Amino acid sequence: MKKIFLVLVLAVIALSAFAEGSLINNEDSPVQFFLESELGVVGIPYHTIRIGEADTASTFDFVKEGGQEILYKFERFNLGMTIADQHRVSFLYQPLELVTETVFAADRIIDGVTFTAGTPMEVSYGFPFYRITYGYDFFEDDNADLGIGAALQLRNASIVFKQLDGAQMTVSQNLGPVPAIYLFGKYNFNSGFFLSTDITGLYASSAIINGADFEFEGSILDASVRSGYTLKNNIDLFLNLRFLGGSAAGTSEYARDNWTDSTEATTANYLATTSLTFGLTVK
Repeated sequence: MKKIFLVLVLAVIALSAFAEGSLINNEDSPVQFFLESELGVVGIPYHTIRIGEADTASTFDFVKEGGQEILYKFERFNLGMTIADQHRVSFLYQPLELVTETVFAADRIIDGVTFTAGTPMEVSYGFPFYRITYGYDFFEDDNADLGIGAALQLRNASIVFKQLDGAQMTVSQNLGPVPAIYLFGKYNFNSGFFLSTDITGLYASSAIINGADFEFEGSILDASVRSGYTLKNNIDLFLNLRFLGGSAAGTSEYARDNWTDSTEATTANYLATTSLTFGLTVK
């Protein structure tokens, strides 16, 4: 994927040097499409999970105990369109899968399973998601954008604790919708440089809003600050700093229909990540 991304960047820059006008859009069209890709590294400053009641289950620290203290590859892909310069609709795919190996230094009880000290383990935390976003730009200005909208994210979580000898394993998977509020802003300098930000987030602890029909705490925050330069063909090259995190805590009232559902109904999962990426937007 890294090689494909670098080849794409070089190809786009080369084309922009010789071509005039947008590479993908008709300048007079009220609908303008865009393609965006990011590649970089992500670090995990904080990440814990507890599957089970607090008095019987362990709170597992993925960073200190699970091997997530190093940097990982980060990718992000977005495509969308702007309608009449003010309406923005986009579809985002954000892969995130962290697979580590560690030796447990102490006993840990996870989803009713006891993994003893000295056990070599593989720990897999997969949380890729898909997101549809709509935003409305209030500024009718070529140099500035400022808007608000809404997003609907589809979480696609898979958490696995597995002994390397295969003797014991616990799996917890979940698929569900996550609504959020979307804010964005951008300022274009006459020199071609720009600064922008976008924030997608929501905290909910009441039924329906949290994507369930019972009380369950959930939150998401996806916030970035971006600096870049616009080439002559409406191609943006940028550097992006992002915080991505969220939480899920409570007791599920769903029936255990799938073998990969958690055995325990109570969960407390908290995640915070920071990433630095290089990317491009073709408009």
